[in-house]
Amino acid sequence: MASTPSQTASSPAPAPNPVAIPAPPVPKSFAEYLRSFGPGIIIALTWLGAGDVVDMGVAGSNYGYSLMWVLVGALVFRFVFVSLIARYQLCNQHGESVLDGLTRLHRWYAPALFAAAVLMGHVYGSYMSVGVGETCRNVFGAGQVWQWSLACNAVALVFVLQPAYRRLERVFLFFLAVLSISFLGSAVWVGINPGGVLQGLFRVEMPGQHGRFDPMLVAIAMIGAVGGSLMNLVYPYFLDGKGWRGPQYLKVQRYDFLFAIGVMVLLNLAVWTLGAELLFPDKHIRTLDDLPQLLSNVLGPGGRLLFYAGIFSAVYTSIIGHAAGLAYLGSHAWIRSRTPAGQPVRTGYREHPMYRGIAVWCCVSPLVWTLPGMPDFVALTLVANSAQVILLPLLAGGIWWITASARFIGAAHRTRWWENLVMAFLFALAIYGAWKSAASIAQFIATH
Repeated sequence: MASTPSQTASSPAPAPNPVAIPAPPVPKSFAEYLRSFGPGIIIALTWLGAGDVVDMGVAGSNYGYSLMWVLVGALVFRFVFVSLIARYQLCNQHGESVLDGLTRLHRWYAPALFAAAVLMGHVYGSYMSVGVGETCRNVFGAGQVWQWSLACNAVALVFVLQPAYRRLERVFLFFLAVLSISFLGSAVWVGINPGGVLQGLFRVEMPGQHGRFDPMLVAIAMIGAVGGSLMNLVYPYFLDGKGWRGPQYLKVQRYDFLFAIGVMVLLNLAVWTLGAELLFPDKHIRTLDDLPQLLSNVLGPGGRLLFYAGIFSAVYTSIIGHAAGLAYLGSHAWIRSRTPAGQPVRTGYREHPMYRGIAVWCCVSPLVWTLPGMPDFVALTLVANSAQVILLPLLAGGIWWITASARFIGAAHRTRWWENLVMAFLFALAIYGAWKSAASIAQFIATH
């Protein structure tokens, strides 16, 4: 890969957004750490969207507990991958962002990530817009999907166009409470099989196809929804919004992200358990209402509404988080691509017109998929989450490079030998997953 001359450690570049947010105090006590948590919650609920609800429900309904090991692998991938991203953001010797580091590696990263932010903003938004519209239509029993989607996306757009980190954090904390009560409460209410969960988590197997979707497509979609790809790169923008800049925040960032991963584990397992207990082996998820309807049969109408409250929270936080995060990433990538190599970005990506343009694109363009005759929500979700896996080799390889090289991150914080082994394995897995993802999508499209 071509590279540009690196800046010296003695002359760090300014922060990527000149309108600096005041740095909060570094926490010292347990209570201060808890009060400091925030970026991890925002990114976790951004990740934990319709993809997780559908993928975990489909996996549980079609295969019981037998694919849970994929969830373990995906979360290990995400924890290592995103921890390295955060370490570069906070600790690199140039005082630059992750995007700047990738562009230092090769200048084409900036335009490629700009294009990816625009493209995936539409792809992600397609199933999220359908999901939030179907949720509201099913709960209230009135109106069309496109009408509800239009109304919900309009409110989300107003919120995203006026970015304020503290308000974002408060809203996501509220929805986290709703999600916890909904998903965990529903799972406990229905009943959990601890032995089945443990066996599924630690026994590696790939069952034969049972139901509408091939197990490989389900597994790859899970890696896309949980292991993530492009959306891993928006985490640094929420760290920056919190005011965490510099290695002094590395410890609180680790605890913050560890808490976020714990939240994802519990909520994902709760949905999976519902699919396994209510649907496996004779019933399958074909529409968004299948699982809530079964909860209504088992728990009464209150169970259905309880679960739909969680679905709405998961989807709506994803709409807001994706629109804001991809607008940050796309705007920053646009400015970076138009800044000469080796020079720091001096224009604020939050205030740039491109931020507003991408935010509008993410909330408005996907509404076309809510019109009658378009593909259903479940199919859109599985294909979209499989599609994002194709980006993993480009991102995993670039992040591994800039975090392993002292020339980029500095000798004090570069990856250790065991992290390099993990990243080598994950990079190989990313290449394999991208290939299988492309093949699975082609087969799915050919047969539907």
